Amino acid sequence: MERIQFLNIGYGNVVSANRVIAIISPDSAPVKRIIQEAKEKGNLIDATYGRKTRCVIIMDNGHVVLSPNMPETIGGRLAAEQKGSVT
Repeated sequence: MERIQFLNIGYGNVVSANRVIAIISPDSAPVKRIIQEAKEKGNLIDATYGRKTRCVIIMDNGHVVLSPNMPETIGGRLAAEQKGSVT
């Protein structure tokens, strides 16, 4: 049975680390389009608490999560989580 691991995305919010497909910056036009499409479909999760979106997390179930932390920060946490799970 696979152990569920959580990834802290800021301000006490977590996502399932096993379901993350990509962690990207929100600055490009294609990413902005992904965000808009997820919003229209009801698949957007805004975890920024009103702060600037600095990171977009794409999940394997089609959800798009917005985070106020930098992609490098979230990516480092994910790498540390995955490193810790190898036992």
